[in-house]
Amino acid sequence: MTADLGFIHRFIPAAEPDNSMTLLLLHGTGGNEQDLIPLGQALLPGAAILSVRGKVPERGMPRFFRRLAEGVFDEEDLKFRTIELAQFIDAAGRVYEFGGNIIAVGYSNGANIAASLMLMCPAVLVGAVLFRAMVPLVPDALPDLTGKQALLAAGRQDPIVPQANTVKLAEMLKAAGAAVSLHWHDGGHDLGQDDIAAAQGWMAAWKPAK
Repeated sequence: MTADLGFIHRFIPAAEPDNSMTLLLLHGTGGNEQDLIPLGQALLPGAAILSVRGKVPERGMPRFFRRLAEGVFDEEDLKFRTIELAQFIDAAGRVYEFGGNIIAVGYSNGANIAASLMLMCPAVLVGAVLFRAMVPLVPDALPDLTGKQALLAAGRQDPIVPQANTVKLAEMLKAAGAAVSLHWHDGGHDLGQDDIAAAQGWMAAWKPAK
């Protein structure tokens, strides 16, 4: 189920009409809108799914924003793409009529723009599962993330994301008022079964803010 809203994407309605949960799936570099659907369905069965393809090419590989080098982001492009994605999510919500509780599930580049959404457009998401995320940018002023929740799943041996960078992102989100959980995987940048189990447990415990 898709509409022409500016991004290639796939929408799967919730299994039950009264389910207010929507997972926003954001792939890593070189991925597409199909990649994370099985993961999303495993994390929160029955929820609506909005899975998006990044539209910034890097040597033919889709990404959500430009980078200047490994770990060095084009901040102006990141800001533009974050707002563009937020506008798309708003438009998709009106077209597909999905619930207001949107949790992002992002991997690598997708996790980075999900973190940027939380920092720049805090009204869009109620929470995020950030697999292998880095600090995307440091805003001039932290948003109010009171009532928001985030899980950061990081690799102790990740050659791309230093542990200190993960901790910095966690502390930034906490300073903004979010409830942050941190899961450490003993391997590198690829996901392990323990990452998925940690995310399933986090999803099962998630409660909307009162």
